[in-house]
Amino acid sequence: MFSKRWFQTLVAFILVFLLIYLMYLTRFIFDPVLKYIGAVAFPFIAAGLLFYLTRPLLRILMKYKIPRLIAILLVFITLIGVGYVFTIFVIPIAQDQYTRFVENIPAMMRGAEDVINYVQDNQSIIPDEVYNTIDNIIDNMQTYIEGFMAFLFSFISQLIGFVFVLVLVPFFLFFMLKDGEKFVPFVTQIFEAKKASNLRNLLRKIDHTLSAYIQGQLLVSLSIGVMLFIGYLIIDLNYALSLALFGMIMCVVPFIGPFIAVLPALIVGVFEDPMNVVWIALIMVIAQQIEGNFISPNIMGHVLRIHPLTIITVILAAGSIAGFVGILLAVPFYAVVKVIIVHFYETFQDTRKNKEDALI
Repeated sequence: MFSKRWFQTLVAFILVFLLIYLMYLTRFIFDPVLKYIGAVAFPFIAAGLLFYLTRPLLRILMKYKIPRLIAILLVFITLIGVGYVFTIFVIPIAQDQYTRFVENIPAMMRGAEDVINYVQDNQSIIPDEVYNTIDNIIDNMQTYIEGFMAFLFSFISQLIGFVFVLVLVPFFLFFMLKDGEKFVPFVTQIFEAKKASNLRNLLRKIDHTLSAYIQGQLLVSLSIGVMLFIGYLIIDLNYALSLALFGMIMCVVPFIGPFIAVLPALIVGVFEDPMNVVWIALIMVIAQQIEGNFISPNIMGHVLRIHPLTIITVILAAGSIAGFVGILLAVPFYAVVKVIIVHFYETFQDTRKNKEDALI
């Protein structure tokens, strides 16, 4: 029995859970380490995102025989230029539209109440309980919307401020761009040739998965944001830039993001003209069709190969555990774990097959 694989696997699981339990009992020992990791994690993740976004530009510059350090300097200048343009031309307009939207909420609520009162006075089919529920929702709608918009604006402001105060991000990004290609040889040099080759293959797969997801998801979000902005301008929707930026941010969340992205636009549109609901829905459908049929296949391809139901489950679980940050990191984390598991399973299968061939 001790030589059976199922028994060895069971013992391994028991030992792993026992190790986790012991670590939980002695967690006070790891508190300083965890605090250090927590302090470094966000700058490291932010630098990692920028690394995968700027690495294609770095490679293009180096392809034209530009020295690496000068190419890195040009990458930083590009990032500063993009940030400057965004700060000067985009943020003030979006902030002004947000302010006008908040100021217009009472008028929107009064319009909704007038519609409800008119319908209620001119028909007798719908029970009074339904109207009581609607009135209750309408009475508190302004509070809900103001609270949501305040949370959203506070989150975006804190996020922008957090990014700007992270002085470690530029340093991490610089060394990632400078020495990123040395990481794999440094890690694999302590292993023998066969294991080093296997590890290089695994790291290459992880790098390819992260690169495809980060670059693809952000480019997809940017594309949808631009298409939403153009569509909102065509139908002359108020607060078009702010609503498009919100849609772009929400589309970073896979699968369920586009459904959330259009909700504020629908709320604004229905108060301006009920027909706008149809136009806004049509704009989102067109943007989704263009993204799904042309943009995502060419940018992301089929690298992740994750079922939509799995994505929803992972996002919901991560959101309940780690909030909005968990939602953002859930899918790439799951994709990396999946790559690792599949790689080791394929390695195990190859090893088993080689042993069987050797016996034959």
